[in-house]
Amino acid sequence: MKFQRREFLKYLALGSAGAALTGCGAKPTGEDAKRPNFGMIFDQNKCVGCTDCEIACKKVNLVPQGQVRLYIQDKTDQNSRLDRRFVRVSCQQCVEAPCVNVCPTNACHKDEKTGITTTNADDCIACKYCIVACPYDVRFINNKTHAAESCNFCLDTNLAQSKEPACVEACRYDALVFGDLNDENSHISQLLKIKDSLRMRPECGTKPSLRYIPAVKMGV
Repeated sequence: MKFQRREFLKYLALGSAGAALTGCGAKPTGEDAKRPNFGMIFDQNKCVGCTDCEIACKKVNLVPQGQVRLYIQDKTDQNSRLDRRFVRVSCQQCVEAPCVNVCPTNACHKDEKTGITTTNADDCIACKYCIVACPYDVRFINNKTHAAESCNFCLDTNLAQSKEPACVEACRYDALVFGDLNDENSHISQLLKIKDSLRMRPECGTKPSLRYIPAVKMGV
């Protein structure tokens, strides 16, 4: 029964997202074009797996010990250790967020000013619907606040102080770029015009705002 319930919630959340995706390849127009759509680029060619981003995130956002909002996964081919590959695992900040669609109390919501998906801990009842609905398995119940959470680009901490997300500030190798995807003149938008990038699980129709620049094979 648990498996069936999990699949139902995912279907419900992704179905809502898919229904809103007619013409998803088109650029936003009218009021939608004026609203910010904050996103991030993770450049696999520049990440060295130092995990400074993880440490900074935990410190700035007071993430309890043993829990993480983001982590760096080593995807290096064991048969080719010289060609190191790392991947950032965190909330994808979906434009059509399944977690928002299934939240019964609106604790999980889109911030009105920034459009960033975040959670109001006071309204969260820890039902875990958002955790089940997330196709990226990156949400968790905070052991101290007893509320669901995931990466929200440091909305309540660094962004509130007009700083960049903690992970971006901590990265010494420029592997992370943050900015408004709806601003054609922003650094992130300009970079995406000249770099090939990928979205995780695009078949889900959630339109992630976290983009990945894949590693170029050595010798190519």
